Amino acid sequence: MSVTFVQPALYNAAPAAPAASSTRPAQSQREAPGWGTAVGFTTASLAACHSRSVRSKRSTRRAKESRTRTVNPANNEAEDPRDFPKPSCIDQTDNYREGEALSRKLLSLKGAESKTVAIIGGGLSGLACAKYLVDAGHKPIVLEARDCLGGKVSAWKDKDGDWIETGLHIFFGAYPNMMNLFSELDIEDRLQWKRHQMIFAMQELPGEFTTFDFLEGIPAPFNFGLSILLNQKMLTLPEKLQTAPALLPMLVEGQKFIDLQDELSVFNFMEKYGMPDRINTEVFIAMAKALDFIDPEKLSMTVVLTAMNRFLNETDGLQMAFIDGNQTQRLCEPLKQYIEARGGKVLCDKPIASIETNADGSVSSFLLRDGEHIVADEYVSSVPCDIIKRILPRAWSTDPFFRQIDELEGIPVINIHLWFDRKLLNVNHLCFSRSPLLSVYADMSTCCKEYEDQDKSMLELVFAPCSPIAGGSVNWMGKSDEEIIQATMKEMERLFPTEIGPQLPDGGAKLVKHAVVKVPRSVYAAIPGRNKFRPSQETPIKNFTLAGDWTSQKFLGSMEGAVLAGKLAAEVVACKAAGEPTKGLKKIDPSILKKKDEFVPKDPMGVKGKTPIAFGGGEVLGSNFEQKLNDQEAVLLEA
Repeated sequence: MSVTFVQPALYNAAPAAPAASSTRPAQSQREAPGWGTAVGFTTASLAACHSRSVRSKRSTRRAKESRTRTVNPANNEAEDPRDFPKPSCIDQTDNYREGEALSRKLLSLKGAESKTVAIIGGGLSGLACAKYLVDAGHKPIVLEARDCLGGKVSAWKDKDGDWIETGLHIFFGAYPNMMNLFSELDIEDRLQWKRHQMIFAMQELPGEFTTFDFLEGIPAPFNFGLSILLNQKMLTLPEKLQTAPALLPMLVEGQKFIDLQDELSVFNFMEKYGMPDRINTEVFIAMAKALDFIDPEKLSMTVVLTAMNRFLNETDGLQMAFIDGNQTQRLCEPLKQYIEARGGKVLCDKPIASIETNADGSVSSFLLRDGEHIVADEYVSSVPCDIIKRILPRAWSTDPFFRQIDELEGIPVINIHLWFDRKLLNVNHLCFSRSPLLSVYADMSTCCKEYEDQDKSMLELVFAPCSPIAGGSVNWMGKSDEEIIQATMKEMERLFPTEIGPQLPDGGAKLVKHAVVKVPRSVYAAIPGRNKFRPSQETPIKNFTLAGDWTSQKFLGSMEGAVLAGKLAAEVVACKAAGEPTKGLKKIDPSILKKKDEFVPKDPMGVKGKTPIAFGGGEVLGSNFEQKLNDQEAVLLEA
């Protein structure tokens, strides 16, 4: 069902739009092996696809007549935006049950001696850690440096009262711990599930899109295979079949095979297994940029295979949802309320100055910038890897466990908001742009209830890769907002040639406002060979535990990874308090141990400044961006 979505010409008068409560941009990023022989599709089904293509002009005409600006690109039919029920198989997977079992385990540990636990970092990982600690009967104190919660999912209002988000965040069915969390908080109704479909912009056909449609009632992995097989636009049948042999070991050997590919980039993996080049241009570029904001030449193949393994093995794994508003209020606030209702505390504007230690190396307190000492029984850091390196105590600076973190760094990314003077033709979903500059985008005025607007579009776009570190040819982090917007609008003209651009009779849709959010250090850079350096949540320090999506867990640098890491950190603390065994320390790679005698003690450089980027977040830097970046991440200004 790979019918092309052709955009009709824009009327001079701003078109009326239907009630737009949720939009689903073209989604995910993976191409499955060819399952043709296993699936057994009929010529009638293909004939139906061709029939839809023939009807495209008539469908477009109906879209104009109904004056809706939302279209389902799978069939070119106009449709009022609507949400879908929670996918039926989400809570039937092994991963969901595993997450559910860990939640029950933490509840069962309640009754042991209650501990006070100080947690630095009020992002998803720190809040998840605190949530599961109160479940286990402990008293966490979350210390967030900024004036809002959420970290990399934080949002704030600008001077006009519009919400600005750090990033465009999508919830997948294959996020088992996140789905458990929504259920436990009783906020599942805040997820706006979209049609089980992925939408890709056609690079060689500007203004057109193609889809992977997941048919109801067909289980994984056949639903994925059939969606790929029926798509006639992106890959030929021989190319699909040529891809299969390289991916079969992933299905047969599972995580063992996946972990062994961490030394290879996506490009190296393709060369090794003789995969066709068009797999990269048609699929893997979109995957790499959406998963880690990196080009395939730089991204570890383990990241791609991990995602594919989850999505191929879970029937609803690729179905996507938007949350119905900004995450600071709609997700982080319920977490805060849950924690505080059970005896915990969540405090903002509490930046840390240093981690104070005892003679034996254990933590004595968290020293805040205002001079207050936070004394607790246990201590947890859920700050990003780049921040923990800046505050690591001198007493720990020669320990190989902590020095392995030197091998990790956050990847730069830019999130862009564009407000237009009219409603653009749109889809109620996430779209994979497959453009050189943009990763994914969504018309939030259709996709998200809080941002609903029937008359004007607000697009959120991920600009990646945006620096040489991520494989980009241009260092966009060192460019002004105006230069970034100018480049983005050029891409928008290419993606929406009948909607945007001076070639249109009325000049096309006009940009009335924009916001450029720069995140100098986002999720950890998953370049080849980094996975082995991600530390366990348990550390050699008896009263200090790590959280954060960059720590060792199986769901990558993502919202799901952040929640799981926080949950695993809570498990470490709760098990120690209850006298239960823990999973222990992750083995340190020999390359780090070889350098052990070369490590010399060093004082922490500390975190300087009060801006969001000082604490690992994102912000609209504006005209003074060079000075702000130079104060925090000068290396990102280098060509």
